[in-house]
Amino acid sequence: MKDSCGSIIYVGKAKNFKRRVQSYFHQSKAHPQKIIKLVSNIRDFDILLTDTEFEAFMLECKLIREIKPLFNKMMKSPQSYSYIVIDRNKEFRTFGITNNRNDQDGKLYFGPYTSKNRVEQAIIGIKESYKILCSSNKKTTAPCLNYSLGLCIGMCRGGTAISEYNTILDNIIALLSGTDMGILEEMKERMATASENFDFEAAAKYRDRIEAINFLIKKEKAIEFTEKSKNIAVLEYLGDETFKLFLIKRNKILFSKRFDIDGTSREQLGSIIMTYFKDVSLKTNKELDRDEIDEAQIIYNYLKSSNSRYKTIPDNWIRNHKDKTIENAVMKLILKKQTIQNSPPLS
Repeated sequence: MKDSCGSIIYVGKAKNFKRRVQSYFHQSKAHPQKIIKLVSNIRDFDILLTDTEFEAFMLECKLIREIKPLFNKMMKSPQSYSYIVIDRNKEFRTFGITNNRNDQDGKLYFGPYTSKNRVEQAIIGIKESYKILCSSNKKTTAPCLNYSLGLCIGMCRGGTAISEYNTILDNIIALLSGTDMGILEEMKERMATASENFDFEAAAKYRDRIEAINFLIKKEKAIEFTEKSKNIAVLEYLGDETFKLFLIKRNKILFSKRFDIDGTSREQLGSIIMTYFKDVSLKTNKELDRDEIDEAQIIYNYLKSSNSRYKTIPDNWIRNHKDKTIENAVMKLILKKQTIQNSPPLS
C-alpha cells in the first residue's frame, strides 16, 4: 500500500485480495485508530502474485524487513522479541523475561519468542501452578505477601524451600529444552481433574497455561530445527501436472522453480540440488538472531503442517557427489504423490 508520494506504507498478504482490501475500506466502528489512519493515507497498491502461500509469507517477511513500512512498524511492538532468562549463578535463582540476550553473562536463555504476552502467560502460569510466584524484594527474610496467599512455597524464607524451588527450575529448564515434558503432562492431569470436579474456571486456566507452554515449546523446536542448518528439498504440487521445487538451507530459500511432472527428469532435479547446496556459503554455526526468527518459524510451520513434502539432503551426499542417491530421494517425493492419487478409494 502506497501513499500520495509513492512511499510504501504497509505490506500485507491475502489469499483473497478483494476480500482483504474490502475489509480495510468497509466502514466499521471496530477498526482501531491505526487502521483508520492507514486507510486515510492509501492512494495506490502494488500487487505481487505468488504460486504458494508459503512464498507469500516469506515475501512479506522479507519486504517488511527491507522496507520497514511505517504502518507495519506501528502495528508491531518494537519489543516483540522476548527471551526467557534463568540465572543459575546465585543461590536464589531468577526466572523471568528479557528483551536482550547476552551470551557472555553466564545466564541460560530460551528464545527468541515473537509474542511477549504468550511468554508472560506461560511463565506466570507455571509460577502459579508450582507456587513459586515469590513477591519478596530479597531485603528481608520475612515471608512475602504471596506466601500468605498460597502462591509461594517460601523461597523468601530460605531453608529447604530453596532446594525445592531449584528442583522446580531444573524441571522448567528440561521442559524448555525438550528433554522432559513432565510439567506439561502434570498440568494436563490437573486440567482433567478440575473438569471432572466441575471446576471449569480452574480447568480453563490450566488450558490457557498449556496453550502458552506449547507455544514456547513449538518456538524452541523451530529454532533448533533451523539451527541444524539442514539441506532441505521441498516439493509442493500446484496441480495434477505441475509442482514447485524449493531448496532451503537454514532460513534461506536458495532456489524455487515450477516444473512439469512429465517434462522433468530425475537427473535434472538431482543436478539442481547438487549445484545449489554445493555452492552455497552460509554461516551455519551461529545461533539464530532476531532478524532470522520469523523466517525460521515460517519455514518450520510450512514443512510440518502444509501439504508439501520434503527430504533432508545430508552434507556427505553433496561432498561425495552421490548424484543417484539424491535423484532417487527426490523422485520418491514425486512418486509418493502419484501413488496417493492412484490409490483406490477406501470402502
